[in-house]
Amino acid sequence: MKILALLVLTILAGGAAVLTAFTTLIPTLLPVATYAVAAAGPVVDHSGYDRLLKKHVNEQGLVNYKGFKADEKEFNQYLALLSQNPPAASWSKQEQMTYWINAYNAYTIRLILNYYPVRSIKDIGSAIQIPFVTTPWAAKFFSIGGEKMSLDNIEHGTLRKKYDDPRIHFALVCAALSCPRLRNEAYTAARLDDQLDDQGRDFLNNPAKNSISPGKAQLSKYFDWYKGDWTKDGQSVAKWVNRYSKTKIDEQTPVTFLDYNWKLNEQ
Repeated sequence: MKILALLVLTILAGGAAVLTAFTTLIPTLLPVATYAVAAAGPVVDHSGYDRLLKKHVNEQGLVNYKGFKADEKEFNQYLALLSQNPPAASWSKQEQMTYWINAYNAYTIRLILNYYPVRSIKDIGSAIQIPFVTTPWAAKFFSIGGEKMSLDNIEHGTLRKKYDDPRIHFALVCAALSCPRLRNEAYTAARLDDQLDDQGRDFLNNPAKNSISPGKAQLSKYFDWYKGDWTKDGQSVAKWVNRYSKTKIDEQTPVTFLDYNWKLNEQ
Protein backbone atom coordinates (compact mmCIF):
# COMPACT_ATOMS: atom_id res chain seq x y z
CA MET A 1 0.00 0.00 0.00
CA LYS A 2 2.92 2.38 0.66
CA ILE A 3 4.14 1.80 -2.90
CA LEU A 4 0.65 2.46 -4.26
CA ALA A 5 0.29 5.65 -2.22
CA LEU A 6 3.65 6.90 -3.48
CA LEU A 7 2.67 6.18 -7.07
CA VAL A 8 -0.65 8.01 -6.62
CA LEU A 9 1.20 11.08 -5.34
CA THR A 10 3.57 10.82 -8.30
CA ILE A 11 0.63 10.73 -10.72
CA LEU A 12 -0.91 13.81 -9.15
CA ALA A 13 2.40 15.64 -9.44
CA GLY A 14 3.46 14.40 -12.86
CA GLY A 15 0.26 14.48 -14.90
CA ALA A 16 -0.57 12.56 -18.06
CA ALA A 17 2.90 11.22 -18.86
CA VAL A 18 3.20 9.62 -15.44
CA LEU A 19 -0.35 8.28 -15.66
CA THR A 20 0.57 6.52 -18.92
CA ALA A 21 3.61 4.96 -17.28
CA PHE A 22 1.53 3.92 -14.26
CA THR A 23 -1.08 2.32 -16.53
CA THR A 24 1.70 0.13 -17.90
CA LEU A 25 2.93 -0.69 -14.40
CA ILE A 26 -0.40 -1.38 -12.69
CA PRO A 27 -0.78 -5.05 -13.82
CA THR A 28 2.37 -5.84 -11.88
CA LEU A 29 0.81 -4.37 -8.74
CA LEU A 30 -2.62 -5.96 -9.02
CA PRO A 31 -2.66 -9.68 -8.21
CA VAL A 32 -4.40 -12.13 -10.48
CA ALA A 33 -7.82 -12.91 -9.00
CA THR A 34 -7.50 -15.21 -6.01
CA TYR A 35 -10.94 -16.81 -6.08
CA ALA A 36 -11.06 -20.57 -5.71
CA VAL A 37 -10.67 -21.97 -9.23
CA ALA A 38 -12.31 -25.33 -9.65
CA ALA A 39 -10.38 -28.13 -11.32
CA ALA A 40 -13.38 -28.66 -13.58
CA GLY A 41 -16.62 -26.79 -14.06
CA PRO A 42 -19.23 -25.99 -16.69
CA VAL A 43 -18.41 -23.18 -19.10
CA VAL A 44 -20.75 -20.24 -18.54
CA ASP A 45 -23.58 -19.90 -21.04
CA HIS A 46 -23.62 -16.30 -22.29
CA SER A 47 -26.80 -16.68 -24.38
CA GLY A 48 -29.00 -14.78 -21.92
CA TYR A 49 -26.63 -11.82 -22.06
CA ASP A 50 -26.53 -12.16 -25.86
CA ARG A 51 -30.33 -11.77 -26.02
CA LEU A 52 -30.22 -8.62 -23.92
CA LEU A 53 -27.45 -7.08 -26.03
CA LYS A 54 -29.35 -7.78 -29.24
CA LYS A 55 -32.44 -6.19 -27.70
CA HIS A 56 -30.92 -3.11 -26.08
CA VAL A 57 -27.73 -2.23 -28.06
CA ASN A 58 -27.83 -0.84 -31.60
CA GLU A 59 -25.37 -1.32 -34.47
CA GLN A 60 -23.42 1.76 -33.39
CA GLY A 61 -22.89 0.28 -29.93
CA LEU A 62 -25.20 2.73 -28.17
CA VAL A 63 -27.07 1.33 -25.18
CA ASN A 64 -30.72 1.58 -24.20
CA TYR A 65 -30.10 1.67 -20.44
CA LYS A 66 -33.81 2.12 -19.75
CA GLY A 67 -34.38 -1.13 -21.61
CA PHE A 68 -31.77 -2.92 -19.49
CA LYS A 69 -33.50 -1.45 -16.43
CA ALA A 70 -36.82 -2.89 -17.59
CA ASP A 71 -35.17 -6.30 -18.07
CA GLU A 72 -33.21 -6.04 -14.82
CA LYS A 73 -34.40 -9.39 -13.47
CA GLU A 74 -33.07 -11.28 -16.50
CA PHE A 75 -29.87 -9.22 -16.48
CA ASN A 76 -29.25 -9.91 -12.80
CA GLN A 77 -29.72 -13.64 -13.44
CA TYR A 78 -26.84 -13.50 -15.91
CA LEU A 79 -24.68 -11.57 -13.46
CA ALA A 80 -25.44 -14.16 -10.79
CA LEU A 81 -24.34 -16.86 -13.23
CA LEU A 82 -21.03 -15.05 -13.70
CA SER A 83 -20.61 -14.49 -9.98
CA GLN A 84 -21.19 -18.13 -9.06
CA ASN A 85 -19.16 -19.70 -11.88
CA PRO A 86 -15.63 -18.28 -12.14
CA PRO A 87 -13.40 -19.68 -14.88
CA ALA A 88 -12.15 -23.17 -14.14
CA ALA A 89 -8.66 -24.48 -14.82
CA SER A 90 -10.16 -26.86 -17.37
CA TRP A 91 -11.49 -24.03 -19.55
CA SER A 92 -9.59 -23.06 -22.68
CA LYS A 93 -7.85 -19.70 -22.93
CA GLN A 94 -10.60 -18.51 -25.29
CA GLU A 95 -13.33 -19.58 -22.85
CA GLN A 96 -11.63 -17.77 -19.99
CA MET A 97 -11.02 -14.58 -21.97
CA THR A 98 -14.60 -14.63 -23.24
CA TYR A 99 -15.85 -14.90 -19.67
CA TRP A 100 -13.79 -11.93 -18.46
CA ILE A 101 -14.57 -9.66 -21.43
CA ASN A 102 -18.30 -10.32 -21.13
CA ALA A 103 -18.07 -9.87 -17.37
CA TYR A 104 -16.30 -6.51 -17.68
CA ASN A 105 -18.85 -5.13 -20.12
CA ALA A 106 -21.84 -6.54 -18.24
CA TYR A 107 -20.71 -5.24 -14.87
CA THR A 108 -20.04 -1.85 -16.44
CA ILE A 109 -23.68 -1.78 -17.53
CA ARG A 110 -24.65 -2.87 -14.00
CA LEU A 111 -22.61 0.02 -12.55
CA ILE A 112 -24.40 2.53 -14.78
CA LEU A 113 -27.79 1.09 -13.83
CA ASN A 114 -26.89 1.39 -10.14
CA TYR A 115 -26.66 5.18 -10.57
CA TYR A 116 -28.88 5.79 -13.59
CA PRO A 117 -29.61 8.39 -14.87
CA VAL A 118 -26.07 9.73 -15.18
CA ARG A 119 -24.43 11.80 -17.91
CA SER A 120 -21.08 10.04 -17.60
CA ILE A 121 -19.53 7.10 -15.79
CA LYS A 122 -17.09 9.62 -14.34
CA ASP A 123 -19.96 11.24 -12.43
CA ILE A 124 -20.12 8.09 -10.28
CA GLY A 125 -18.30 7.96 -6.97
CA SER A 126 -15.79 10.31 -5.42
CA ALA A 127 -15.56 13.89 -6.66
CA ILE A 128 -11.78 13.55 -6.54
CA GLN A 129 -10.89 10.53 -8.63
CA ILE A 130 -7.42 9.06 -8.18
CA PRO A 131 -6.61 6.46 -10.86
CA PHE A 132 -6.84 2.87 -9.60
CA VAL A 133 -7.89 4.11 -6.14
CA THR A 134 -11.12 6.15 -6.08
CA THR A 135 -12.47 5.90 -9.64
CA PRO A 136 -15.63 3.95 -10.61
CA TRP A 137 -13.34 1.27 -12.05
CA ALA A 138 -11.65 0.77 -8.68
CA ALA A 139 -14.91 0.24 -6.75
CA LYS A 140 -15.38 -3.37 -5.61
CA PHE A 141 -19.12 -3.62 -6.22
CA PHE A 142 -19.48 -7.24 -7.36
CA SER A 143 -18.17 -10.70 -6.48
CA ILE A 144 -16.65 -13.48 -8.57
CA GLY A 145 -16.35 -16.84 -6.89
CA GLY A 146 -16.88 -15.22 -3.50
CA GLU A 147 -14.16 -12.57 -3.97
CA LYS A 148 -15.07 -8.88 -4.07
CA MET A 149 -13.82 -7.42 -7.33
CA SER A 150 -13.62 -4.23 -9.36
CA LEU A 151 -13.53 -3.50 -13.06
CA ASP A 152 -9.83 -2.66 -12.62
CA ASN A 153 -9.29 -6.17 -11.21
CA ILE A 154 -10.74 -7.67 -14.39
CA GLU A 155 -8.92 -5.41 -16.86
CA HIS A 156 -5.53 -4.88 -15.25
CA GLY A 157 -5.23 -7.70 -12.73
CA THR A 158 -6.63 -10.45 -14.94
CA LEU A 159 -7.00 -9.78 -18.68
CA ARG A 160 -3.89 -7.64 -19.22
CA LYS A 161 -1.77 -9.56 -16.75
CA LYS A 162 -2.74 -13.14 -17.51
CA TYR A 163 -3.63 -13.27 -21.20
CA ASP A 164 -1.40 -10.61 -22.76
CA ASP A 165 -3.55 -9.79 -25.80
CA PRO A 166 -3.74 -6.03 -26.53
CA ARG A 167 -6.90 -6.59 -28.57
CA ILE A 168 -8.85 -6.62 -25.31
CA HIS A 169 -8.66 -2.81 -25.49
CA PHE A 170 -10.91 -3.01 -28.57
CA ALA A 171 -13.45 -5.09 -26.63
CA LEU A 172 -13.70 -3.60 -23.13
CA VAL A 173 -16.29 -0.83 -23.08
CA CYS A 174 -16.26 1.79 -20.33
CA ALA A 175 -19.73 3.24 -21.11
CA ALA A 176 -18.33 6.34 -22.88
CA LEU A 177 -18.68 7.55 -26.45
CA SER A 178 -14.92 7.38 -27.06
CA CYS A 179 -14.81 3.74 -25.98
CA PRO A 180 -14.90 1.01 -28.61
CA ARG A 181 -18.34 -0.03 -29.80
CA LEU A 182 -20.26 -2.32 -27.47
CA ARG A 183 -21.17 -5.27 -29.69
CA ASN A 184 -24.85 -6.15 -29.80
CA GLU A 185 -23.88 -9.75 -29.21
CA ALA A 186 -21.94 -11.57 -26.51
CA TYR A 187 -18.38 -12.71 -27.09
CA THR A 188 -18.05 -16.45 -27.60
CA ALA A 189 -15.00 -18.69 -27.35
CA ALA A 190 -15.58 -20.13 -30.83
CA ARG A 191 -15.60 -16.69 -32.46
CA LEU A 192 -13.38 -14.71 -30.09
CA ASP A 193 -10.47 -14.10 -32.50
CA ASP A 194 -12.81 -12.98 -35.28
CA GLN A 195 -14.78 -10.76 -32.91
CA LEU A 196 -11.64 -9.09 -31.54
CA ASP A 197 -10.29 -8.48 -35.04
CA ASP A 198 -13.67 -7.06 -36.10
CA GLN A 199 -13.57 -4.73 -33.10
CA GLY A 200 -10.10 -3.58 -34.15
CA ARG A 201 -11.28 -2.77 -37.68
CA ASP A 202 -14.37 -0.98 -36.40
CA PHE A 203 -12.43 1.06 -33.85
CA LEU A 204 -9.51 2.10 -36.09
CA ASN A 205 -11.77 3.08 -38.99
CA ASN A 206 -14.24 5.13 -36.96
CA PRO A 207 -13.23 8.78 -37.55
CA ALA A 208 -14.84 9.82 -34.27
CA LYS A 209 -12.37 7.61 -32.40
CA ASN A 210 -9.31 7.55 -34.67
CA SER A 211 -8.69 10.05 -37.48
CA ILE A 212 -5.98 8.64 -39.74
CA SER A 213 -4.47 10.03 -42.93
CA PRO A 214 -1.18 9.18 -44.69
CA GLY A 215 0.38 12.37 -43.36
CA LYS A 216 -0.74 12.26 -39.74
CA ALA A 217 -2.65 10.14 -37.26
CA GLN A 218 -4.94 11.42 -34.53
CA LEU A 219 -5.42 8.33 -32.42
CA SER A 220 -7.49 7.33 -29.44
CA LYS A 221 -5.85 7.93 -26.09
CA TYR A 222 -5.90 4.12 -25.72
CA PHE A 223 -2.72 4.10 -27.80
CA ASP A 224 -1.12 6.49 -25.33
CA TRP A 225 -2.51 5.16 -22.04
CA TYR A 226 -1.59 1.57 -22.91
CA LYS A 227 1.48 2.24 -25.04
CA GLY A 228 3.41 -0.51 -23.27
CA ASP A 229 0.83 -3.08 -24.42
CA TRP A 230 1.09 -2.00 -28.06
CA THR A 231 4.88 -1.87 -28.20
CA LYS A 232 5.92 -5.11 -26.53
CA ASP A 233 7.40 -8.11 -28.39
CA GLY A 234 8.68 -6.04 -31.30
CA GLN A 235 5.32 -4.47 -32.03
CA SER A 236 4.56 -0.76 -32.34
CA VAL A 237 1.55 1.53 -32.39
CA ALA A 238 2.01 1.94 -36.16
CA LYS A 239 2.00 -1.82 -36.71
CA TRP A 240 -1.20 -2.23 -34.72
CA VAL A 241 -2.83 0.67 -36.58
CA ASN A 242 -1.86 -0.82 -39.95
CA ARG A 243 -3.21 -4.21 -38.94
CA TYR A 244 -6.75 -2.81 -38.91
CA SER A 245 -6.85 0.66 -40.47
CA LYS A 246 -7.75 1.09 -44.13
CA THR A 247 -5.35 4.05 -44.20
CA LYS A 248 -1.76 3.03 -43.48
CA ILE A 249 0.91 4.97 -41.60
CA ASP A 250 4.61 4.41 -40.96
CA GLU A 251 6.83 4.76 -37.93
CA GLN A 252 7.63 8.36 -38.85
CA THR A 253 4.02 9.48 -39.20
CA PRO A 254 3.26 12.25 -36.66
CA VAL A 255 0.87 10.95 -34.01
CA THR A 256 -1.31 12.98 -31.66
CA PHE A 257 -4.12 11.82 -29.41
CA LEU A 258 -7.75 12.87 -29.52
CA ASP A 259 -9.57 14.27 -26.52
CA TYR A 260 -11.58 11.55 -24.81
CA ASN A 261 -15.37 11.97 -24.82
CA TRP A 262 -16.67 10.58 -21.52
CA LYS A 263 -20.34 11.24 -22.34
CA LEU A 264 -22.50 8.17 -21.69
CA ASN A 265 -22.84 5.78 -24.65
CA GLU A 266 -26.62 5.99 -24.52
CA GLN A 267 -29.18 5.81 -27.31
